Amino acid sequence: MVEILSTQRTFDGTLHYCRHQSAATGTSMRFSIFLPPGEGPFPVLVWLSGLTCTEDNFTVKAGAYGAAAALGMAIVAPDTSPRGEGVADSPDYDFGQGAGFYVDATQAPWASHFRMETYITRDLLEAVHGAFPLDPARRAISGHSMGGHGALTLALKHPDLFRSVGAFAPICSPTRCPWGQKAFTGYLGADETVWAGHDAARLIEAGAAKGRYADILVEQGLGDNFLADQLKPELLETACEAAGQPLTVLRHEGYDHSYFFISTFIADHLAWHRERLD
Repeated sequence: MVEILSTQRTFDGTLHYCRHQSAATGTSMRFSIFLPPGEGPFPVLVWLSGLTCTEDNFTVKAGAYGAAAALGMAIVAPDTSPRGEGVADSPDYDFGQGAGFYVDATQAPWASHFRMETYITRDLLEAVHGAFPLDPARRAISGHSMGGHGALTLALKHPDLFRSVGAFAPICSPTRCPWGQKAFTGYLGADETVWAGHDAARLIEAGAAKGRYADILVEQGLGDNFLADQLKPELLETACEAAGQPLTVLRHEGYDHSYFFISTFIADHLAWHRERLD
């Protein structure tokens, strides 16, 4: 059951902050959902946020709801990890609570609650489609940074769930960058062959795209401090070219890793998804 914690009116649509119980994480989880004006059922974008974020970052900072209202599109923005009493954590910003990496952890103490892949692809979708007028046949996914990694990998691993996939400044190959190597060692153990199943570039190299997506959209700021060491979109480009998977990488001069970047281009990004949900 979804509990609505608060409701705001914006752009003639409705924004709810919600909480529900997740069997995957064994905790309560929070998300926001924007519903555009009208009766529905609405096409919907699932947005996955990045390191240190909650359900609030995209909701408050992205400036997405005017464009979403005009497009008649709902947006769901979940939290990035389980939280609460008894949930493991780390003092590091890039690991533990706020940094679930959208994988199902197999290593102690994380395996008890950090099951974010199953949460997003099962529990969250069941909750929002059960409580709100959303069209399950017209569903997109996108995200930022760690959440861009999540959007790409979950779309590739669960192609039946999403009609389109995009990302802002995604971690394109986490097996080959410090953020991903740290997280995967902690959550999944030392076997790097297991890591490859959660790496967008390596999934495409292994044939995971399977012709499901006519295109994949990546937006990348060229002033991003994390571009060279952590994000590495060139690895995704190489994998897609070799696999014959269409990929559009829009490189934006001067833009950094922040929500100032996202808010500048979110309207065009939503319109790109909306065209693919008809």
